[in-house]
Amino acid sequence: QFFVFCHGLLQLSQLLVSGYLKSSISTIERRYGLSSQTSGLLASFNEVGNTLLIVFISYFGSRVHRPRFIGCGAILVSLAGFLMSLPHFITGPYEYDQSVASMFSNTTDLCQPGVPRSGGNLSDAGCTPHAARENHEVLLVMFIAQALLGIGGVPIQPFGISYIDDFASERNSPLYLGILFSVTVIGPGVAFMLGSAMLRFYVDIDKVAGDEVQLTNKDPRWVGAWWLGFLVAASLVAISAVPYFFFPREMPKEVGEGDFPLVLLRNLRHPVYLLVVLAQVNLSAMVAGLATFMGKFLERQFSLTASLANMIIGAVNIPGAMVGIVVGGAILKRFQMSLKQCSAMCVLGMLLCLLVAFPLLFLGCPTQKVAGVTYSESSELGHHALECNLQCNCPEKAYNPICGSNAIEYISPCSAGCRVVNIHAENNSVLNYTDCSCISENGLVGFAKPGTCGTGCSHLFLPFVVLSCLAGILASTSHTPSFMLILRSIQPEDKSFAVGIQFMLLRVLAWMPGPVLYGSAIDTTCILWEKKCDRKAACRYYDNNLFRQR
Repeated sequence: QFFVFCHGLLQLSQLLVSGYLKSSISTIERRYGLSSQTSGLLASFNEVGNTLLIVFISYFGSRVHRPRFIGCGAILVSLAGFLMSLPHFITGPYEYDQSVASMFSNTTDLCQPGVPRSGGNLSDAGCTPHAARENHEVLLVMFIAQALLGIGGVPIQPFGISYIDDFASERNSPLYLGILFSVTVIGPGVAFMLGSAMLRFYVDIDKVAGDEVQLTNKDPRWVGAWWLGFLVAASLVAISAVPYFFFPREMPKEVGEGDFPLVLLRNLRHPVYLLVVLAQVNLSAMVAGLATFMGKFLERQFSLTASLANMIIGAVNIPGAMVGIVVGGAILKRFQMSLKQCSAMCVLGMLLCLLVAFPLLFLGCPTQKVAGVTYSESSELGHHALECNLQCNCPEKAYNPICGSNAIEYISPCSAGCRVVNIHAENNSVLNYTDCSCISENGLVGFAKPGTCGTGCSHLFLPFVVLSCLAGILASTSHTPSFMLILRSIQPEDKSFAVGIQFMLLRVLAWMPGPVLYGSAIDTTCILWEKKCDRKAACRYYDNNLFRQR
């Protein structure tokens, strides 16, 4: 029982490391200027190290000292977690364009006629070879960490499960494995809650005094302390690893022998096994893509902070999926279903899920009006609008969104022609911008507030959350019946091997490509890219309708 307790703890903290990355992905994109394709590849890269080894380890598992292997794996995972946070400590502070001169730079992004633009953080200061190299180093470190995370995670589940199954009594074994299984489902939920807590802190909390930070966490340029969660999770893994070095080896029962390639072929030729695994592949690819980018989707569609988006996913969507899994298992047990009934139940769950999820296509709003990006004033105001900021010499790279009193968003105070910034006396934050030559209402010169205008979609947020949660519950009722279909359609002695192959296929066909495909599809809907040294970095604005549909 102590082993079960330790294993539950270890699996939870291991999932914290891998799940936490998904919760902070939109933040890491913004901090290091990554496209969603790159971040999707990063998020699924831990599966690479995992896949290469998983099948052999589940096959040769009974010949080694399993607890010690698990302990070593856990130490690798913990190392990977610490490596993930390393980029924060080897790069300088996060820089963003400002309207107020500060310790970082004395240039501002206000409209300053007659001032030639040079120097400061609005120009190509970040384009030295050093900065470009720094960015490559960050990516390299993160990819290595993800690969290590995958390799370290290999022995943990298969060895732990087989160890428990070997030494627990026949009666208790299902209970113990059920406990572990529920932990693996809760894990990602806890990871998103951890993300929600950490992203409320500013990223450079350790490098910059609080009053130097002019951003609030509602600002589109806000970057939360993504690295803190990795330190927490990695420490937890390290602590959970300790007891494993003290468990005994004990000789396991002998396993029925079979030749490796023959067993593989025997399973792959089985039509039910193959069809169910392919169905699971399709579902898992969707789940893998959603888990990685659902937070980002909520942030953009409903103008939420990253912290709130994680809170919703961790507190609503993931528990919903757990409820579905439990309900599916309960129905299965209550009615003692045959294989035909199992497959009918899977089909029904999926059909209902599709019906409930269909309206989600329409629950959203178009991107807010952004001058010069999604909206051009010249069509309405004639010739005057285009020239309103010509004399300002705006740097084209500036990104410091403001919301005009005419409800149109401008990329920076300069592009709205604002000449005056008003500062809050106590905490140095920006109150508003005035004297803005591009913002006119009723013939008067308008003003603007810092921050994005938002999509005006908040009224659709609740129906979206309710429907997506329902769809998740319905889809996950098919989880247990589909596993039953697999376990009952193959020969008993091939069971553990068949599950090993199933997970390998899921990894190769779903969990690896899923986030990358999703990320690429999301990238195609971008309408304004941040440029870093003439290469595309992170996306500033998406076409929200396309983003939602694709």
